[in-house]
Parts: sequence; structure tokens; C-alpha cells
Amino acid sequence: MAWRQIISSRMGVSWQAGLPRFFSKSSPYIVKVGIPEFLNGIGKGVEAHVAKIETEIEDIQQLLVTRTLRLKKLGIPCKHVDDIPYNSLMIISVLLDERKLILRHTHKYRLGLWRPRAPQPVKAQSS
Repeated sequence: MAWRQIISSRMGVSWQAGLPRFFSKSSPYIVKVGIPEFLNGIGKGVEAHVAKIETEIEDIQQLLVTRTLRLKKLGIPCKHVDDIPYNSLMIISVLLDERKLILRHTHKYRLGLWRPRAPQPVKAQSS
């Protein structure tokens, strides 16, 4: 016990249940999450489907339990992005599945592993 107090006072570490906890500034998150904020937080082209999903699915709780077949019926495509330059010598073809992105992020949101970030304010450029 005495060693923990010595180490924690020197290193600035808080011990709880035998595990170190390091404190840092947390990133700002959106408090109230709706469907537009959720899809804009995912990004990668998914935000283009906000209107479709918002008309068919009323709230975020229904989006969290939506399956892939319902998203397919809404017309959310599997988008094929072709010929992405990797470096000066190689070009890769990438398959981006927008339904999978939505389902992956809803699962992470349900588990508490992901939340959409608050939009960063745009800094004004001085001229």
C-alpha cells in the first residue's frame, strides 16, 4: 500500500482496484444524438442517406436495432470505389459497404465504444 502511494504521488497516477488510471482531456461529444448527427459522425459518404433513413426510421433507438435487410430495402447501396492511389507505384480498388458502416457503428454505439463527435468550430482566417 505504501508503494502505491509513493508511486502515485510521483507519477500522477490514480490507482483504483489495482489498475492505473491516466487522466487526460476528453474529446467533446454530442449530448443528444439524432439520426443526422449519428450519420454525419460516421462520415465516409453515409451522410448522403440522412433524408431516406429519417423518413423511414423515426428515431435513433429504431436505427440501433435495424438490420441489413431493412437498410437494403431503403436503398442504401454497397458503393464500389474503384482505383484509389495508394502510392506512386500502386493503385488499389476499394469496396466500401455503406450498410456495413452503419451497422458497425450502431453496434459500437450500443456497446458504448463509439459516439459521434461534436463538430469542430471553423477557425476564421485572418487576412
